[in-house]
Amino acid sequence: MKRCHLPCILILFLLSLFTLWVLWFMAMGALTPEDELIATIGPALQGEEHSATWCLLPSWPTLQPMAELLLDTPIFFTMFWNGCKLVFPQVLGQLVVAAPAAWAFSKLPFPGRKILYAIYLLLMVLPFQITMVPNYLVLDNLGLMDTSLAVILPGIFSAFPVLIMKKGFDAIPDVLLDAAALDGAGPLRSFAAIGLPLGFPGILSALLLDGIEAWNAIEQPMMFLRDRADWPLSLYLSDVTVEGLGLAMAASLILLAPPPLLFAAGQKYLERGIGLSVSTGENV
Repeated sequence: MKRCHLPCILILFLLSLFTLWVLWFMAMGALTPEDELIATIGPALQGEEHSATWCLLPSWPTLQPMAELLLDTPIFFTMFWNGCKLVFPQVLGQLVVAAPAAWAFSKLPFPGRKILYAIYLLLMVLPFQITMVPNYLVLDNLGLMDTSLAVILPGIFSAFPVLIMKKGFDAIPDVLLDAAALDGAGPLRSFAAIGLPLGFPGILSALLLDGIEAWNAIEQPMMFLRDRADWPLSLYLSDVTVEGLGLAMAASLILLAPPPLLFAAGQKYLERGIGLSVSTGENV
């Protein structure tokens, strides 16, 4: 390891302590009895004058908050399942819609490609607050308000995964497509036999990042789902944990679990996909 890298590693390690502290805070809170939580961090949450305290380890570790959440709070599983019903269709839909679109932008010349891709880039940088009203009007006219499709369909046609996948496809040499064309392969066959296997890191990284964003989404379900029974866990968490601080810690820990697990499972492909998106130049 070069010495010049040591200061950077030290700075990154110190910055990571902030994230690790939050994770430790939630993990230990899920193992702490309710009365101890009220005595330590309760004053800070209830606005009392005397200061709050926090111990690195609970005095008497207990699984009661986790057991109560998993065994005595059925609404928690309902909200968890609602989140899964919103995330999985979005990810599958993006694979069907975004991957062919990214391949077309990268490898298929057609009139207006640069202009259309520029529009995609513009849509990607627009925040949800700007597109919220047009999306609401379109979904309301289609009769999709207060249904899961009101959240799923806008997520499927998101512009962000198209950009990431296109960068992965840009790294595929054109000579492979020329060789496939000489063998009689058409655009669809080249996409299936060359684009999908070689562009897999970019595809997986795009789906992974967008899936995590959909799992943590708050504004879209709040705007398009009026029935609280259809809300995902990210939006209904405050109501699930209203009964106690221990439940809040346990529920927050479970809500946080899927993204790190997905990152750990697809870290290799995620790094390769992001590396391709950074190293490949813009071809619009």
